[in-house]
Amino acid sequence: MAALTLTTPHQRPLRPLVEAAIQNELRLLEAGIRRTEERVRAFEAKYDLSSQEFLRRYENDELAETLEAIRFAD
Repeated sequence: MAALTLTTPHQRPLRPLVEAAIQNELRLLEAGIRRTEERVRAFEAKYDLSSQEFLRRYENDELAETLEAIRFAD
């Protein structure tokens, strides 16, 4: 297991600042995941196609290569 030690010349403790920064990043990541899930659901609903079926058909060149399809496949 790795350890990280932070030091500062200031009197203010670093732990609360680091914990707050990590919590903020976690919130941002969770928000990004929610947005991605919403985009996937919208795409699946628009084309009435599951992600798995889309990828199978896309990889087998069964779908037209539209910009939207290429973005979704990435």
